[in-house]
Amino acid sequence: MDFPSALRQLSKAQKPARGVPGYSRFVNRPAGRLLAAAAHRIGLSPNQVTAASGLVTFPGIVAIALYPPSHALARWVTLALLVGFALDSADGQLARLHGSASPAGAWMDHVVDCAKILSVHAAVLISFYRFFELPRPVLLLTPITFQFAAVLLFFGGILTEQLRRRGADPHVDPMRPPSAVRVMALLPVDYGLLCLIFLFLGNQKLFFALYVALLVAHLMLVPAFFAKWFRELS
Repeated sequence: MDFPSALRQLSKAQKPARGVPGYSRFVNRPAGRLLAAAAHRIGLSPNQVTAASGLVTFPGIVAIALYPPSHALARWVTLALLVGFALDSADGQLARLHGSASPAGAWMDHVVDCAKILSVHAAVLISFYRFFELPRPVLLLTPITFQFAAVLLFFGGILTEQLRRRGADPHVDPMRPPSAVRVMALLPVDYGLLCLIFLFLGNQKLFFALYVALLVAHLMLVPAFFAKWFRELS
């Protein structure tokens, strides 16, 4: 199958868009589709693409912790995180193209995703401690709180998805298109938006303000998501 044919097949094998935030839906999925088609052409397996996602992402995360914030570092880190995120979308799309989706592949994908969430906030904590001029030491709790909220959302979402499949939830129609309002409301919890704010890592005050704004959005949305998921599964 050539590259254009792979792209056409991938376009027909997309997961439902319901519940997918704006960046992930409109930017990351199309980018992942291109990478999945390219991976198909060179003969990579979905698990190899998952591994590539980690190999691209984790050097960027380590750089956050090791090097003083700068505009050059910000661009490099953002590129690594966004390409890694696109590869994270590509592995599942490639598996659907091959018809080779498996529990082992899904497990590997989720483990790598969880490692990214844990490590990116840990790296921010180290960067805050080593390089940022924070007015109060208590602000070092910001990345810890963000990590807690992000992992709760990730685990709650994955578990809810699994239980929905098992129970054939009548309250959720995955084929119903999401509203534009819902897509925008979910944007603050989009991992892609978190990646994008690292563009401002060279400006400590601006980066900290954006990071805190995303944290506040997470803290507001966590109870809303949990109430929604519990109600749907009850």
